[in-house]
Amino acid sequence: MRRLELSITTELAGIKVDTLLKKHLNLSGTVVRRIKWLPDGILVDGARVNTRFCPQAGQVLSVRLDDPERRSGIVPAPGPVDILYEDGDMVVLNKAPGVSVHPGPGHFDDTLGNFLLYHYDQEGETADFHPVHRLDRGTSGLLAAAKHPHAQEVLKNQLHTNAFRRTYLAVCEGVPKPGEGTIEVPLGPKPGSLMEQMVRPDGKFARTRYKVLGEYEGRALVELELDTGRTHQIRVHMAHIGHPLTGDFLYGREDRALIARPALHSARLELCHPISGERLTFAAPVPQDMEKLLKPGKIF
Repeated sequence: MRRLELSITTELAGIKVDTLLKKHLNLSGTVVRRIKWLPDGILVDGARVNTRFCPQAGQVLSVRLDDPERRSGIVPAPGPVDILYEDGDMVVLNKAPGVSVHPGPGHFDDTLGNFLLYHYDQEGETADFHPVHRLDRGTSGLLAAAKHPHAQEVLKNQLHTNAFRRTYLAVCEGVPKPGEGTIEVPLGPKPGSLMEQMVRPDGKFARTRYKVLGEYEGRALVELELDTGRTHQIRVHMAHIGHPLTGDFLYGREDRALIARPALHSARLELCHPISGERLTFAAPVPQDMEKLLKPGKIF
């Protein structure tokens, strides 16, 4: 069980629990409304209180953060999970290519969500699946997931700020010129397609920064950072400048003899811990199917 505690000082004495939770433990109104109905949701010195209660100096306010019941509806199922970091509030995983993040049509029990909940069960944890961001099924690499709604909310609020930075590596067709730049064109759904996105004037603002790291036989290894998080953003933006990702069946040319997926990898992730605020940095090496596209290559 994951709980937060606040020791009531003289300065905090007499302040309503509702205010203490929101102003001093930084819980949102949504989270407070969820936990206040739990029998052990909000306690002062171990006794249940309501949000109007005013604790006194020397008492300890305690609030439950984890999920007493799973609301996601995801079924735990055994499967590989490559965990780089885990504590009571969050987990960072290195996702394998070809694995979906969420269950959906055709993928009921073989997704990262299924595998992670099975892992929690094996460890005796009450956590549910609270992903902070998403990766396409074909994309490999780093993914952060919260263990409770408060951590998810805090981390999602960091998205698209300097507090939460994602760096991707991709192999694309051709070598972008100039070797470093910014792609800033709006994106939206392609009419008549359930999946495909396209550049369109009435789309949502999207910006991707890229830098060529190396090249080999007409392909380039590119480092990319997202300032926004649109669906298929990197894939559409790279295709837009004439350099689709190698193996991209939607926006380029599929060639399973080279690689069985779009050559995209979430390589670096920086974020601030949702509770402590500590800056955390993670890295995941390029998988073999992408690495072989650039051997032997010219690395700048």
